[in-house]
Amino acid sequence: MKLLVTGGAGFIGSHLVDALVDRGHEVLVVDDLSTGERRNLNPAAHFHELDIRSPQAAQLVRLERPDAIFHEAAQMSVSRSVREPLFDAEVNVLGTLNLLEAAREHPCRFVFASTGGALYGDAEVLPTPETYDAHPVSAYGVGKLAVEHYLHFYGFVHRLDHVVLRYANVYGPRQNPHGEAGVVAIFCRALFSGRQPIINGDGLQTRDYIHVDDVVSANLAALESTVSGTFNVGTGRQVDVNQLFQLIVDRAGVPCHETHGPARPGEQRTSALDSAAARKSLGWDARKSLEDGLVETVEWFRQNP
Repeated sequence: MKLLVTGGAGFIGSHLVDALVDRGHEVLVVDDLSTGERRNLNPAAHFHELDIRSPQAAQLVRLERPDAIFHEAAQMSVSRSVREPLFDAEVNVLGTLNLLEAAREHPCRFVFASTGGALYGDAEVLPTPETYDAHPVSAYGVGKLAVEHYLHFYGFVHRLDHVVLRYANVYGPRQNPHGEAGVVAIFCRALFSGRQPIINGDGLQTRDYIHVDDVVSANLAALESTVSGTFNVGTGRQVDVNQLFQLIVDRAGVPCHETHGPARPGEQRTSALDSAAARKSLGWDARKSLEDGLVETVEWFRQNP
């Protein structure tokens, strides 16, 4: 198949491109390299340095007519979305609409990288299922939810085949320190550069950490399935930041004590995703434990300081 991956030079996107190339697909990559890196690009993929908001990106979709689009490109910083909601909406909402307008013109499956934690907030039900009311408190979460609604519209009116994957906090090799799950990269980079990692607040805030390989396998399952819908992609396990810090320190083998700084105002306290629907409908499940996934992640940062 001919497949297009936006954000294919970024953290998650580049791993997805590698997997698609390995399976023999023809892969097109769209990335403006604002946060992605050329070194992440798979040489077997066809790279187009384009902004998803540009007419050229939409024209590429119209000309190439990919069988599926994996939309990973995004403004991914929650804190920046709070400071600059207009910029966040321009990239994450209008940029996506630019692609959707082109994608609806031919048969295409659209796989959208959404978010779990930023949609559900401090949910009363943990792990949180997709049926839980989403009331995001960041512009990032609002934008992702808006796109989910637009996809419902495009599916209803234009019969656009689509799948929404609501990611937990993704970590792994090539991770950058931006976005929700950047704490793994931040801690690793600090340790291997001789700096003291700082834990925000008491460190008891919990997240659901999922390895990038499991996220890639969820995307592959979405491609191979004929099911449309919205699915959480997480482990269901809550791990607080203090526990995460100790796991990373133990695997890095770098002596380091726990140091706390000021808490981030309004920071979410808990997050974990119920992925039962993905198991039932897509045949997908997270397979890599945090303990095992951090071994290779820490080693990657050791080799790529």
